[in-house]
Amino acid sequence: KVCRVFMRKRRAVENHIGTVHALAMGNLCELAAGMCTEVTIPVGMRWIPRGMTIEYLAKAETDVTATARLDKTEWTGAENVAVPVTVTDNHGKEVVRAVISMYVSPPKDA
Repeated sequence: KVCRVFMRKRRAVENHIGTVHALAMGNLCELAAGMCTEVTIPVGMRWIPRGMTIEYLAKAETDVTATARLDKTEWTGAENVAVPVTVTDNHGKEVVRAVISMYVSPPKDA
């Protein structure tokens, strides 16, 4: 599955130099990865983010789009799953690269 999340560059997400703030980018990556995980895992399974590695590659001076990919199709039980996310600006330039570690498991009472 591929999930895309768009974020408009506006004052609420800007830093002191007028670009999209690093924390806003991290939140965007986590949102995209969470959406992708939610639509990929089987009904009845649950997920929670466990960690994130993130690289800030360039200043984001425009609106940005995060793209998360999760191609896993076999789900057997509790496991950590890495969800890669890329963030690009309006010009298609990659400004952030992240991997969100999701813990996916059956419900506690299963």
